Order: sequence, then C-alpha cells, then structure tokens
Amino acid sequence: MRRNLTILAILALTQITGWGAVGTLPVIARPVAAGFGSALPPVFLGTSVMFVAMALAAPWAGRAFRSHGTQRVMSWGAGLIGLGLCLLALAPNLPAFWAAWALIGAAGAMFLTTAAYAYLAEQADEAARGLIGTLMLVTGLAGSVFWPITAFLEHLLGWRGALLAYGAVMLLLVCPLIRFALPGTPPAAAATATTATPPARKGPVFALLVVAISLNSFTTFGIEALGIEILRSLGNELPAAIAIASALGFCKVGGRVIDLLGGKRWDGLSTGLVSGAMIPLGLAILWLGGAGTMGIGGYLLLFGVGSGAFAVARATMPLVFYSKADYAAAMATIALPMNLINALAPPVLAGLLTGIGPQAVLGLLGALSLAALVLLLRLKALARPAQSPAAA
Repeated sequence: MRRNLTILAILALTQITGWGAVGTLPVIARPVAAGFGSALPPVFLGTSVMFVAMALAAPWAGRAFRSHGTQRVMSWGAGLIGLGLCLLALAPNLPAFWAAWALIGAAGAMFLTTAAYAYLAEQADEAARGLIGTLMLVTGLAGSVFWPITAFLEHLLGWRGALLAYGAVMLLLVCPLIRFALPGTPPAAAATATTATPPARKGPVFALLVVAISLNSFTTFGIEALGIEILRSLGNELPAAIAIASALGFCKVGGRVIDLLGGKRWDGLSTGLVSGAMIPLGLAILWLGGAGTMGIGGYLLLFGVGSGAFAVARATMPLVFYSKADYAAAMATIALPMNLINALAPPVLAGLLTGIGPQAVLGLLGALSLAALVLLLRLKALARPAQSPAAA
C-alpha cells in the first residue's frame, strides 16, 4: 500500500504539472496573438495540432511501452514536452509555433494520461482501478492550479518567459522524477496493458457510444479551451474569468468524486445520463444569466459537476455493453475520433466566438450536448432488454 501511494503521489504531481504546462493557451492566447500579429483562431490551432499529433502518435507510443518499458518512455515524453515548450517560447512565427505543438502532442502520447494509466496497470495489479480513478480526480485540478500561476508568470515574464519556465520545470524536475523516483518497468511488462485485440464492434450500440461521447467531448473540451475567452466576451474581466474557470475545475473534481462514491451502486451509463442532462442545463443558465451571479453559479454547479462526472462516465459506459476483454480495444477505437473532435474544438469555437459572439456559441454547444443526451437515452433503451455480462 505504501509503495502504491508513493507511485500515485509521484504520478499525480507530474501529471498535474504536465497538463498544467501544456494547458496554458487559454490564458496566454491573446498576448500570443498580439505577439504574432494574428487573430485568435490560428493561435488556438496549436491545441488542435497537439491533439492530432497525440492521437496519431498513440499506436507508436504503445509499441514503445512494450519495447522499452513504460516508465522509461514516460521520462522521455516528459523531457520532450519540456523541449517543445522551450521551442514554443522561441517560435518566431505561427508555423514554428504549430510545429512545437506537434512535438508536444507526440510527447504527450508518451507521457500524459494513457501512459500513466498503463503504468499503474503494470505496477498495482488489483489496486490499479482505484488508483486510476484517484489519479483521474487529481489531474482534473490541473487547470485550476496552473491557470492562475500562468497568469502571474505571464504578467511577470511575458508569455515567452512563462513557457520557458514551464519547459525548465518539465526538463529539470518532472523528467528526472519520473526516471529515478518511479520503479522501473521491464519492456515486456506493458504488453498486457497496451495490446488491443480488435473485437467485433459494428452496429448501432458502438456508433451511438462514439457519437454521444464525441459530441459531449467537443462541448466540454471546447469550454475548457475557450471558457476564459467566452467569460470575457460575456463581460467578465480577465481576473474574474480566470477565477471562474479555476472554480470550474474544482466543480469537475466534485462530479468525479460523486461518481466514485456511487460507482458500486450504478453503472457508467446511468452516470452518463445524469451528467449528460446537467451539461446543457448549465450552459442554458450561463446563456440566460450571462455574467450575473445566478448565471455563473448555476453554470459552475451544473456544468462543472456534470462535465466532471461525464469524464468518468465516458471511460465506464463501454463496460455496460462490452466484456472486459473487449473494453480496451473499444476505448482505443473511441479515443481516435474523440481526440480529433477535441482538436477541432478550439479553432472552430474561437472562430465562431469572434464571428457570432458568445451567446450563439453557448447555444451551439447546448444543442450538441442535447443531441448527445438523446443518443444516451437511446443507449439506455438498448441496454434494458439485453444487459451484457460485464454490466451484470
């Protein structure tokens, strides 16, 4: 137990730092755009490039885990993220800026989230599921912790100085911590956790799962990437917008805690339905209330808790329909369109925000989340007549 807790503490610290370091764009986008003489959408394209590169590099990263050991590959990924952040800080123009984001995305496939979960699966055996859930809870705080720090560093050092500081932290702290403080893994240990055998996943159930998860992922990730800009467009000053966005992160963690506490009493689809209904309600309250206290409060409570719980539900809903043997392959298949959707969200919403305004953007996101809820209701109807052995 003590060994597992030590591993969890190191992974939590390094994953929060990694996601915080690569999640700076919502705070520094405007000064970056001013520095390049660009509009906001091309700047937010950097996040899209990162997620596309992360999706495309994932199969290669899985083979690297098996060949070299997950812990070693994670340390390489952390170092490459640090290098990519330094290249971002030194980028003379937008093409160089996007190229640095591509490097960060490829490195993220080696270090962020999936790699950490695979490492826990190798090291913790039966305790892995609980540790993965706890790590998911903790990493949800990355934005809440790092957005205020990023705003302070940007004010003190400028956006280039802030990125250089984060690059140094990844190179000099996170990379050595992963390499020397975590127990090593032999190259063959990762095979079970990362090998996906393609199951038969054709048919309406899988299609409904993919589309419902992707629609809500576009909505929640779009808010995460553009939330500060949307709040500013609604009339909030930058410090208030950052504070609200940070509070949203804590509300998301609350949603994950609620799902964790009730995880043995209901399945992932039930969590998905409840949280999927909260997401459009929260957006509707913000759309109606704007920057007022009621609008912000309802948005934080409903959208924050709902999106946090849905983050857990999208990882557990496939277990309602697929056996544990098929689960990993199903999630791997879902991950590709989900990451591509995540990649589209920042530039698309940034362009819409400047073109049609925050109210219309909130209306569009609300409509997408409502469509996802309809699909989840259809999945619930399909689950009733024939529950899978995994659900039972």
